[in-house]
Amino acid sequence: MSFNDNVRKVFTDQLNEMKNGGIFKEERAICSPQDSEIEVEFPIGSAMKHVINMCANNYLGLSSHPDVVKAAHDGLDVRGYGMSSVRFICGTQDIHKELEKKLTEFLGTEDTILFPSCMDANGGVFEAVLTDQDVMIADRLVHASIIDGMRLCKAQNDSFKHSDMNHLEQKLQLHQDKRLRLIITDGAFSMDGDLAKLDKIVELAEKYNAMVFLDDSHSSGYIGKTGRGTQEQCGVMGKIDIITTTLGKALGGASGGCVSGRREIVEMCRQKARPYLFSNTVAPVIVEGALRVLDIISKSTERRDKLEENTKFWRKGLTEAGFIIKEGETAIVPVMLFNAKLSQDVARDLYAEGIYAVGFFFPVVPKGQARIRTQLSAAHERHHLEKALAAFIKVGKKYDILGKTKQEIIDKYGM
Repeated sequence: MSFNDNVRKVFTDQLNEMKNGGIFKEERAICSPQDSEIEVEFPIGSAMKHVINMCANNYLGLSSHPDVVKAAHDGLDVRGYGMSSVRFICGTQDIHKELEKKLTEFLGTEDTILFPSCMDANGGVFEAVLTDQDVMIADRLVHASIIDGMRLCKAQNDSFKHSDMNHLEQKLQLHQDKRLRLIITDGAFSMDGDLAKLDKIVELAEKYNAMVFLDDSHSSGYIGKTGRGTQEQCGVMGKIDIITTTLGKALGGASGGCVSGRREIVEMCRQKARPYLFSNTVAPVIVEGALRVLDIISKSTERRDKLEENTKFWRKGLTEAGFIIKEGETAIVPVMLFNAKLSQDVARDLYAEGIYAVGFFFPVVPKGQARIRTQLSAAHERHHLEKALAAFIKVGKKYDILGKTKQEIIDKYGM
């Protein structure tokens, strides 16, 4: 069938329904480097506006750090723009192996393999490692990329209620007949900002002879005393069998990801993981930038410590103002609004006040759980946060949501 008027109408009607329901995602463009202050076109084509950025994954403020940018420039000059190949053909430079070694040391594992992104790592690892004789038992709030990777795997797919250790234990007892049992969790859950009970998960894994998979993308670089992630925070360094993480958040913010862990599992990915075998190598400029990032964060915890202080200030300010936020200790601080259109309206009004934050709603979060997900950075200074807090309070008063309960907000705006 050609793309005729009738076919076009099917998609047009769906898009109009989304627009009329207030759940249409409008494109916006950042016209500056990623930082605490940015220039934005919203919507695209509008005049640029100077705003404070409260929603980037730039946790350590390294996305446009001059030393990282210089390292990338040097990599471009010396190593070239791209490899035009996958790793196993002619896409491996010595710097790729150097980065894998440094990530292994940083994460305290046995070996590491780079992927074009953490989404690719999550998309390839399960199929490469597990068979139909095995079972995957995942926290029900794991990242979408993990869910997609699990769908590609022939192992049985099961789940446990979010951070419910009793339910996880029940599932482990249920699956004692399987060849391998793999417990799957995020470290920091990207939408809620809470941490996995990784110490308890490891205890159960040891009790029931299971392996543990951890996606630590929103933790690597700043969670834990030296930024080595949820495993460090929970005191289980060296006890996680498979770690996936990204270079696209705290670790520089460009792209690239990895699978790190037991050497046999990493080698299985090197031999069988399809995104590794069939996707181009991480570009040399990114590798050099990531190497510099690891140097920076290994020499000092100054940025991590500043981010921790920023996070405490922000959480305290929002709570005292009367907003409903998700409890946690990460730099992800969701402001709960419950209604999709309300989240969009609040985000637009914040933008008018010079604060850039995005409304999240279904399918990014469950229905009835719409929110503004704010994220802190070491690049934020106190005056940034004070201005942002004043704007949130002003907009919160406009919509009469300060000091209100969840049910009161739902009664006023619906779900």
